[in-house]
Amino acid sequence: MKRRRLAAFITVSFTVVAILLTSQSIISAQKEGGKGDRDTPPPFYNPYPSGILPGDLNSEIARVLREIDLIEGETLVQLQTLPSPTLTGQPPILAHTGQRLNVLLGEAMNFDRNISPFKDRACAFCHMPYAGYSGPIPSVNLTMIGYPGSFQFRAGKRNAQRYPYSPSFPVLNFNETQQAFFGGAFWDSRATGYLLGSPDANQAQGPPVDTQEHALPDTACIAFRLQSALYKRFFIEVWGDAIDTIKFPHNSEEICETPGGAAVFGTSNMPIKLSSADRSIANDVYDHWGQSIDQYETSPDVSAFSSKFDAFLEGKYTMTSDEMAGYNLFRGKANCNSCHLDGRSTAPTPPAGTAPNSQDTGAAADTRPVFTCFGSANLGLPLNPRDAIFYQTTPDFFGFTANPFGFGFRDLGLGTFLRSGPGSWASPNDDWTQFAPSSDGKMQTSSARNVAMTPSQCPTTEAPGPYFQKQFFHNGYIKSLKQLVHFYNTRDVWAQPVTSGHCKAGTIEKVTCWPTPEVPNPNTLDMTIGKLGLTDTEENQIVAFLQTLTDGFTRPYPGINAFTGVCMTGGTAATQGNETLIPTPPLPPCATAICGVPPLPSSPIP
Repeated sequence: MKRRRLAAFITVSFTVVAILLTSQSIISAQKEGGKGDRDTPPPFYNPYPSGILPGDLNSEIARVLREIDLIEGETLVQLQTLPSPTLTGQPPILAHTGQRLNVLLGEAMNFDRNISPFKDRACAFCHMPYAGYSGPIPSVNLTMIGYPGSFQFRAGKRNAQRYPYSPSFPVLNFNETQQAFFGGAFWDSRATGYLLGSPDANQAQGPPVDTQEHALPDTACIAFRLQSALYKRFFIEVWGDAIDTIKFPHNSEEICETPGGAAVFGTSNMPIKLSSADRSIANDVYDHWGQSIDQYETSPDVSAFSSKFDAFLEGKYTMTSDEMAGYNLFRGKANCNSCHLDGRSTAPTPPAGTAPNSQDTGAAADTRPVFTCFGSANLGLPLNPRDAIFYQTTPDFFGFTANPFGFGFRDLGLGTFLRSGPGSWASPNDDWTQFAPSSDGKMQTSSARNVAMTPSQCPTTEAPGPYFQKQFFHNGYIKSLKQLVHFYNTRDVWAQPVTSGHCKAGTIEKVTCWPTPEVPNPNTLDMTIGKLGLTDTEENQIVAFLQTLTDGFTRPYPGINAFTGVCMTGGTAATQGNETLIPTPPLPPCATAICGVPPLPSSPIP
């Protein structure tokens, strides 16, 4: 009996290995084939002064692409070995394995780098699991902030948000009572979810046609590339075979291998000429793309609820003294729990408790808290002159200019979106426009979960390490959790009327000097932080608590071991990354195309 079991196990193992090797060889051939579509590759776009692009950028891009291909191959194996679901019932349901099939389909799409003009960018390129599904290149996190897209080196303007728990955000809505927006996706909440009913699915539709990311010039390019995808039969199994009925013009590949924004397209956002019926099917395919990726991000593979904190809620983990002290501070003196809701009662406890020393006698309101209020806030972050977007002021090979405003660009976040301003999307609701001035500078309150997630071989985000260098907040200005907590604690204590890189002698930026906010609007600036009175020890205790929110404690976190790079060591968490600070140049006024769009900001933005 044991021999028969061993023989069966060996047979299955060889089959899985064979499938994996086959998948990898096909993936590799597909990538190499993509390189041959052009006679010569276009020259790199490099408008950057020395020091903005990290020296190891090319090798790090190659590393991440290898890791992406490995995970893609493993996902294809899982798809190929998953028993097919049974279509049954009324309404028809893919019974038994239908949900898992859709999750794996979303994962295959997420790690498919053919979904870009040069077949060199997947969604995962900016969102790898070992970094909490945020940026996977330490040197980029230290320097250029925005990740380089399919056409190198166009780059984005913001830090890549984390995937986990993002499906929990509701459709963007304005709360009349609180006079505040809640929900949506992206830092500026522009993925409202008004059509799909899911901001997360709506968000997944952004990067493929973002000029700085995948850079496809037409949403129909997704359907065109899926027609030859290795996982197409699984897409058809979930969503039907209408995708194969689309009659694409003969020049579709030529169009899809030209990045969006190219002068040849003019103002057209649908350069692939399809019949009305075929365009409708292609639009459905694009919706299904977002829906399957949303199901992947919703699944326990990504939003796992497997942290020490989850085990603590279940009575299966006892926090250390520092972790518990940090938790009490988090929901008490530090005021973190006002925005990053823990789903439990907040100290001080009635009727006589005194935070943070009182005993929390309140019952947990939610045993699956996502640590966000789903709202937005202007935290007063300084402008980060390292952000690559400021330097993309000249046309690239394809005649596209990402930022004609240069350092006249100001990231007004939600305020720009509500005005349908440059660099954002059009607002689907004119009734919201009036609230733009009270929303300037506001960015989405992300979940605090997995903020500390790092590869297993680099066990922390904090120097001296060994650590994995991450970036925090929308513009990547903060480089460690210690700095993050210290910013919340002392923003107003050490406020200086200078820009980054110009702190006065005798002060240390991010320690005893916080430069002026990028959007210093007193009507939108969050004044519930900035002078919390935390000691250095208390700051460190909050960092210790934040680390309990990392998934993978109660069960392994998929993809956490995919990292093949090198950990960093040395320095201190308080000054982490300060060696890469550069002086902000003299700033021109905020560009009229941004700050001059009605309704005007309630306070002038310099």
